[in-house]
Amino acid sequence: MNAPIDLRSDTVTKPSPGMRRAMAEAEVGDDVLDGDPTTRKLEQRVAELLGTEDALFFPSGSQANQTGIWLVTEPGTELLIEANAHLIHYEMAGVSALSGAQIRPIATPDGLLTPELVRGALRPASPHVPRVTALALENTHNLAGGRVLRAEMFDDLIRAAREARLAVHLDGARLWNAAAAAGVQPARLTRGVDTVMVSISKGLGCPVGSCLGFRKDQRARAWEIRKRLGGGMRQSGILAAAGLYALDHNLDRIAEDHANARRFSEILSVSPDIRPIPPDSNIVMVDLPIDAQPASARLAQAGVLMSAYGPKRIRAVMHLDVSRADVERAARILLDTLR
Repeated sequence: MNAPIDLRSDTVTKPSPGMRRAMAEAEVGDDVLDGDPTTRKLEQRVAELLGTEDALFFPSGSQANQTGIWLVTEPGTELLIEANAHLIHYEMAGVSALSGAQIRPIATPDGLLTPELVRGALRPASPHVPRVTALALENTHNLAGGRVLRAEMFDDLIRAAREARLAVHLDGARLWNAAAAAGVQPARLTRGVDTVMVSISKGLGCPVGSCLGFRKDQRARAWEIRKRLGGGMRQSGILAAAGLYALDHNLDRIAEDHANARRFSEILSVSPDIRPIPPDSNIVMVDLPIDAQPASARLAQAGVLMSAYGPKRIRAVMHLDVSRADVERAARILLDTLR
């Protein structure tokens, strides 16, 4: 019997033998006491890729995101953000609980903010309403099906934020995918931001970790916040080594996942009832004529794992542990099972 094809997320990947060797052989220290050399090497490498002055390694993307928000907001002020952003729905109300900032969601039809929408959310200064101190962006946008905020629109958003004197945080959990889809270097999609989070446990296939990029003068404050959140790690070089290996071996292949997503969508498009949303990157949202929860249960029994992402919507995410043959077989199983 074939093993299930797991399309629930790009976080389900297993470390390759080469990655495991790199982790086992990593040079390590105590990162809380006097530093871990492999972790520092990863931080410097990520900062260079992102075009930021410095970076800090975190055990999770949510912790890195929350630290970034803490750096750019003030308690009792507002954060502008797209209404279906990960920071709103999947980080346990961390913005309000940890930073003391209030989220002001901005609704969009496709997950992509525009300068006009940002300007429309601003209010004249008043003693009766909270100040807005920051704007948060997400690229790619998870709930919008991996939509990519491309360079020109990104620049326009940064300009709108600066005109309003807002700091900017970028949730770039899948920024590697955004850059590959846009055909640019990651640093092109971070220009003008104050803080940026990138994950190494999604498209890069690492078992654990994210990094937060920022200015050099923010390092001590970021370190302080991470420690307060319980993110200090000892021989973290074992994990950081996986990130360095992934940047050397897995970054350049991310476009393969995007091609597999397009192929998956193409196969499903033959059905008059099953409607895939054409993908920008490695995520395919699929709208069904039946309820998503029982549909995903039936698919699991048939050997394809997908997550429900709405009453009648399921999500497939392509990653380095699924081949083109796996993706094509999964699409045909979906058609046969849910026809």
